[in-house]
Amino acid sequence: GDKAFAQFLTDEIKEEKKIQKHKSLPKVSGGWELEVRGTEARLVRKVAGEKITVTFNINNSIPPSADDEPQEGQKADEQEPDLTSTPNFVVEVIKDDTKQTLVLDCHYPEDEIGSEGEEESDIFTIREVSFQPTGESDWKDTNYTLNTDSLDWALYDHLMDFLADRGVDNTFADELIELSTALEHQEYIKFLEDLKSFVKCQ
Repeated sequence: GDKAFAQFLTDEIKEEKKIQKHKSLPKVSGGWELEVRGTEARLVRKVAGEKITVTFNINNSIPPSADDEPQEGQKADEQEPDLTSTPNFVVEVIKDDTKQTLVLDCHYPEDEIGSEGEEESDIFTIREVSFQPTGESDWKDTNYTLNTDSLDWALYDHLMDFLADRGVDNTFADELIELSTALEHQEYIKFLEDLKSFVKCQ
């Protein structure tokens, strides 16, 4: 069984490498620096007295596709959909002279993806906003967290503009999807390779 499994993985890796769009990770425009640790990626950008950090993790970032069944008259393998990774991402804005970091928790709403043609709508939304003490890795649940569900629209618009002024806009969000998808694919291939050597190891 293990031999057949290893053979299957070898073929699978070949196929995945064939459809791999990016041999190296695509860049995000606007002077963002990328750091990757396993499945977590961080983009950092410094602007006039501020440091903006965007962090995301590719795990569980591919939304479940509604119809996995091949359509009538289609062979199963023609149905390779383009998997897109749309991770939640966290934007942290740190001002040089304050002890607080503004944290904005953003995500891609599932119904927005691919439904273009409406007026300029944003492809990502802000879900939560809070202040966290700068430099502490553990966030405090005792800090007030503003949930945007019940938020005044004008305030929400200002928050979106605030992000856009710092380079986190639709273009950025599009490029983040591209980067995340490439990273996810790269990690998936690596996982298959690790699995193959694990299965073959006697």
